[in-house]
Amino acid sequence: MAIAASGKPVMGITDVREAIAWQADHAAKAHAPNTARVIRGELAILDTPTELARRMNNWPGLSLEDAMPLRVAGGLHWLCLSGADRRLAPVYAGEITDQELVDELVATVAIDWDAKLVPWLDSPPQTNEAGRSASIMGGLLWLSQRLGPKFELNEIGASAGVNTMIERYHYDLGGTRAGPAGSPMHIVPEWRGPPAPLGEVEIVSIRGCDVAPVNLADPAEALRLKAYVWADATERMGRIEAATRLAAEHPPLLERKDAEVFVLERLAAPQEVGVTRVLYHSVMWQYLPQATRAAITVAMEQAGARATADKPLAWVRLETNRATFRHELTVRYWPGGEEPVMLAEAHPHGAWVQWLG
Repeated sequence: MAIAASGKPVMGITDVREAIAWQADHAAKAHAPNTARVIRGELAILDTPTELARRMNNWPGLSLEDAMPLRVAGGLHWLCLSGADRRLAPVYAGEITDQELVDELVATVAIDWDAKLVPWLDSPPQTNEAGRSASIMGGLLWLSQRLGPKFELNEIGASAGVNTMIERYHYDLGGTRAGPAGSPMHIVPEWRGPPAPLGEVEIVSIRGCDVAPVNLADPAEALRLKAYVWADATERMGRIEAATRLAAEHPPLLERKDAEVFVLERLAAPQEVGVTRVLYHSVMWQYLPQATRAAITVAMEQAGARATADKPLAWVRLETNRATFRHELTVRYWPGGEEPVMLAEAHPHGAWVQWLG
């Protein structure tokens, strides 16, 4: 179990200062030292006479599980990317590394832009990352050996639909290739362990939902999505650009809908014979209310009990293990594989995949 300095489980951190410090350390360990300095600078915001500081200091519940430090980090990065305030640009570029100076800059920007930054606290980060689809595709290849090659894909927490376009990406998963070779989006993570299983994946249909979907065709919304990308992660920014181009050609099919409602509707919809219906999601489960998680789990298990060999059901998840804080790819399928199978561990943004399957 991942334990914070206080001795508490990481996801159970309630102290705001401890949450910010932990998130900064985590960013530094994830090879994002410049973003880490900005996040650590949020500690200085707490002492400012701002509405932002008031809300941060009085954050209800689990500030780390709610990704509160990353919400603020997104707002600060947006100010820089939009050109509204470039004072933090040298920090994001690694030109200013003195933490005291960073603290001063972050606090000053927060004071000057209080009204613009406060709304960033109102919703969790839209961390839509195409690199995570490497794990999802690995799971589909694994399932194709057991259930057949045809899939109907349904994503919850789809954000901008970056991973609701995975049929248009090209993958190299340890030497196992899938997807169109001419795609502008090439997903080639550092692959550890044996290659992903060989197989055919035919995506018959694919759609997603989000309570606040991002329209990549809208420059303002695309910029907001980019703001949640850590400035150090230039490859991630390139993937967002590639996804934006693909969305402009053919927008992903997204519904503005609650995850539970979407899942219930999709499970009740007619299913084509010989096609596996798949629910999938990545790094979003923690943001759902506990009651919603429980309802979706019950619905999937009940639908699984009704699944047949010619109309199978599968659940592919790349989510945070709240005990270890590792990101794990698990798969359940019906009939025949009711218990979860952990196939891989992965970098939170898809830089590497450790295949276990």
